Amino acid sequence: MRRLLPLLPFAMLLPACGGDASVPVQAGPAATTVAESPPVDTTTTTAASVTSTTDAPTTAAPAPVVGAELVGRWAHYDVVAYEDGDLKTLIISYGFNDFSEVDGAIVDTAEFCFSEQRTDQPIETSLSDAATQAIKPPPTPVEVDVVDGTLRIRRPATPTPVGIRLGDPANESLPTDPNDPRIVDDDGDGNPGITVTIEVTEDLTGELYIARREIFAYEAFLTEPDVLTGTVTDDSEQLVIGASDPIFATSDADWAQHPDPAKSPIILKRVEPDWDCERLAAERDARFPPTPDVDW
Repeated sequence: MRRLLPLLPFAMLLPACGGDASVPVQAGPAATTVAESPPVDTTTTTAASVTSTTDAPTTAAPAPVVGAELVGRWAHYDVVAYEDGDLKTLIISYGFNDFSEVDGAIVDTAEFCFSEQRTDQPIETSLSDAATQAIKPPPTPVEVDVVDGTLRIRRPATPTPVGIRLGDPANESLPTDPNDPRIVDDDGDGNPGITVTIEVTEDLTGELYIARREIFAYEAFLTEPDVLTGTVTDDSEQLVIGASDPIFATSDADWAQHPDPAKSPIILKRVEPDWDCERLAAERDARFPPTPDVDW
């Protein structure tokens, strides 16, 4: 509306140009006539003025998405500490989290590359990269907020079967029958489920075949512009299918995550979009802490 102000003096003069066709002016005894001024087309002038000064409609900019700065690829390191009556175990996993913005929400698409295991016993257990990569959680919206000035994300649990097919992973129970027809060879080694390699001594090694339902969640804070740190919560379930030798065919242990959340940390570090598992393995030592040992 401010652009209309310069036109106001001209518009106020327009009514004075109407009236009689001639205006008498006295010049001595006889009246003379002043020629009529050409009429002003007020309609055209007014329309042109309105057209040239009407403000274009404006659209309010959408509100920024909380957590938009997370969008991109992040290298993943997490530790889960387990224990039962006889064994204490750390499972250390590596992979990527790709954050994207979908319909105003931040979505986490996770993938795993490789893993390590540590125990408090003189035995070594390991999972092949193929078995680790068979864990494929679904893309999941994360909760994003700000706590005491620091951005926080919380990824809810998304039960993910590995070594078995479940029609409804979130609600369907893991079977107890090792011959369940839904069991599949997810790591492609010719054995059912996924394979855990066990080495007690150089002369005593074997394999354990399992199916799992991975149930993990995490909470992390943006402690640096390109670093998220937090903790993992794990409620995964496991079914022992069989073993290469009866000596390794243990029954399901009563596993539980260690109650101290500090023993199950997660670290995410931003990386370039073209990073893959091979590069993550090559730069693991430069990006993340040394592999921890069981210390309790």
